[in-house]
Amino acid sequence: MDMGGMSPPAAGGGGAMPMKRMRYTHMTFFWGKNSEVLFTMWPGTRGGMYALALVFVFALAVIAEFLGSRRADACLAALARRGPAAAAAARAAVHTVRIGVAYLLMLAIMSFNGGVFLVTVAGHAAGFLAFRSGLCGGPAKEEQDRKNDPVCC
Repeated sequence: MDMGGMSPPAAGGGGAMPMKRMRYTHMTFFWGKNSEVLFTMWPGTRGGMYALALVFVFALAVIAEFLGSRRADACLAALARRGPAAAAAARAAVHTVRIGVAYLLMLAIMSFNGGVFLVTVAGHAAGFLAFRSGLCGGPAKEEQDRKNDPVCC
């Protein structure tokens, strides 16, 4: 049974009760770089690791936008020639990865770190511009057609 961070006295006497390190989970946004994002003690307080965590979260958001775009569907269309079972399995796999990435982003945002929130929003914006708006390639009309597709809704 956990005694609220207290552990029994060390063997050999001494009477001192060593204390576990108490961790505080933020329940409001904070702007510090010493935080935990997704994993215990990561990025921690080591130099540069916070920036790496922000890059990782940004990339996850861009990947989430790609997996929800028509370009990902176009990549899967090549599998349709192998048969409907292969195409369905590939779509299910992409959907599973997309949902997994979305949940990871949600958990990252739940660290309540302001920087993580900002890079998540920026990653979604960059991914949207790259894969869904028509700015960097495919026409944006495809996305509008997708919204009007009765099969999609």
